[in-house]
Amino acid sequence: MTQLSDDELIRYSRQILLPEIGYAGQAALADGRILIMGLGGLGSPVALYLAAAGVGQLTLVDFDEVDTSNLQRQIIHEQHNVNQKKVASARERIARLNPATNVITHETRLDEEQLSDCVQAADVVVDASDNFATRFQLNRLCHRHLTPLVSGAAIRWEGQLTTFDFRRQATPCYQCLYPDTSQADANCAQNGVAAPIVGAVGSFQALEAIKVLAGLETLQGRLLLLDGLSMQCQSLNLTSDPDCPICQPGKSD
Repeated sequence: MTQLSDDELIRYSRQILLPEIGYAGQAALADGRILIMGLGGLGSPVALYLAAAGVGQLTLVDFDEVDTSNLQRQIIHEQHNVNQKKVASARERIARLNPATNVITHETRLDEEQLSDCVQAADVVVDASDNFATRFQLNRLCHRHLTPLVSGAAIRWEGQLTTFDFRRQATPCYQCLYPDTSQADANCAQNGVAAPIVGAVGSFQALEAIKVLAGLETLQGRLLLLDGLSMQCQSLNLTSDPDCPICQPGKSD
């Protein structure tokens, strides 16, 4: 277990005061390795809050560049980062926020083997991507390597969030929630999105990742739905799909 320095004890004192975290939990964060897939509207607050909270290593994966239209909601990027790779922009911002956080970046599309290696090396994977193909791929790889997966999505005024802790038995997976792999993606460019809703979902994703590292209870087995227009939240129970090809015994890859 990492020994926290005096400076770290001061920096993270408000978090260490929480009995659910304490010294041991903060040390677990310092030892933690989190993979963040996507540095857009969701990944921005995820990366900022995890770095601020003292997570030791963040692996950032995104092959896109910062566009002017991103700045409305992707708060890790700034005006001078336009046309820069998102992972480079995020790494720059994180270094200013907390230089103690080790940042590893991948700015090109990873093949199956490369992404599998990244998932296996992580303690937690945060899915902040914006397409079903990537979500299904991460779900499959996290299930294979028994890596906890924090999944979030947001569009228009709505958001959703859950955690799949594949270290537990009889855990439903993302494909139990969305079994149809042929469905079309809904994206912000076509449907729009209120900036704070991605901030809210991304913040909750960071919180779930912190709880995984600290050994606390998460949204495992539940789906949290947020409606920013009516300001209502709903929690639904998730169960495994008996026909799921990923998480059912004898049918997984």
